[in-house]
Amino acid sequence: MTLKFGTDGVRGHADELSDDLVYALGRAAVRVLGGTRMAIGMDTRESGPRIQHALRLGVEAEGVVVDFLGVVPTPAVAFFAARERVPGAMISASHNPYYDNGIKFFVAGGLKLSDETESRLEEELARILPAATDRDPTRDDGDQPDRCRIEQYEQALIDSIGGRRLDGLRVVIDCANGAASMLAPEVLRSLGADVVAIHASPDGRNINEACGSTDPRDLQAAVTRYGAEVGLAFDGDADRVIAVDEHGELVDGDQIIAMCAVDRKSRGLLPGPAVVVTVMSNLGFRLAMREHGIEVIETNVGDRYVLEALEQRDLILGGEQSGHIIFRDLATTGDGLLTGVQVLDLLVRRQKPLSELASVMTKFPQVLKNVAVALPDHDVLRAIADLVADEEAKLGDFGRVLVRPSGTEPLVRVMVEAKDFVAAEAAAKRLADAVSAVCGAARS
Repeated sequence: MTLKFGTDGVRGHADELSDDLVYALGRAAVRVLGGTRMAIGMDTRESGPRIQHALRLGVEAEGVVVDFLGVVPTPAVAFFAARERVPGAMISASHNPYYDNGIKFFVAGGLKLSDETESRLEEELARILPAATDRDPTRDDGDQPDRCRIEQYEQALIDSIGGRRLDGLRVVIDCANGAASMLAPEVLRSLGADVVAIHASPDGRNINEACGSTDPRDLQAAVTRYGAEVGLAFDGDADRVIAVDEHGELVDGDQIIAMCAVDRKSRGLLPGPAVVVTVMSNLGFRLAMREHGIEVIETNVGDRYVLEALEQRDLILGGEQSGHIIFRDLATTGDGLLTGVQVLDLLVRRQKPLSELASVMTKFPQVLKNVAVALPDHDVLRAIADLVADEEAKLGDFGRVLVRPSGTEPLVRVMVEAKDFVAAEAAAKRLADAVSAVCGAARS
């Protein structure tokens, strides 16, 4: 297998991450990232212990000590990497099914790898891999997670709301049978919340299975069934979260960022005042921020690009519609549980229901279409440029068109937003048909 980094580390079917490949990757990571220690964590997939074992052997073969954190959220690894100034590695495929797995790396200081560092890591791996069979596959680590390190992360989450409490707040949390299954209920109960936890019994194969942030239907039903004020749904490695209001309605990442941005601005805690989001954020978000005098800065899709923009502008709040949200004054990466704590604290401080707080923005209907292409992306986009301009003119200030190539597949993604769903659907269809016609003409 030729290993390539994607938008968030390496990821694929767990069987593709062979012991030899992972061992070689561990050695390459040490040579590129440096240091004398490395923190390693994993989510709840059945393939996690095997991959952790091979990765650890590779790291230790380079003379580096491993701090094994056990089953923890990805942000806990980033937290430890930042606190201890050591590199970190998280074994997870995030929201993918159990049969996939992957590895995310952090540099010393807790930040994700830059494109340049990823390229160096790929090159070093290619040099090491042919001789990667010198590992000892029979060695048994007998590792026990460093509970003290995990408690430091938990305390940081608790401290993030400045000594305030969540007493009396009833919360349902969907842990996606993943990395947050033990830790999230502990943290929220420590803060005084009345917690009902669902999908918090991982068995190695049920991670993200009809649950979590990618399928919150059970959470929506549970919030209304238990009469809770709010629900929180994490993904498998708990670096993102979406919420559910007291009526069982979804509150996505755009709405959470909007709520927190307006609240922080009102308290003088929003530098700029500005926030950073990706090109996929809803037009309703942009209009709401304009109304509240908050600048919106756009990046490409991917939370690491959001973080780069936050650092460049010295800002503190940004994220993605999917629920990857970064509080840069509190963490070095997106953290679902930290975001959840911030949302719950906002509810308690403002003494308003989540539905009212989320109404700070009105979501516009958003239609997405994926079109397979056989031409270079720039040729397709150039060919339909006039049509894109026409559609944008028709929609005016209350509509938006985004046509962009996929970063991972031979697709052009067409997105249209408008006040009216019918108008958005019609415009998206015209644009998608135009992309298909261009590609069809090129093939004939």
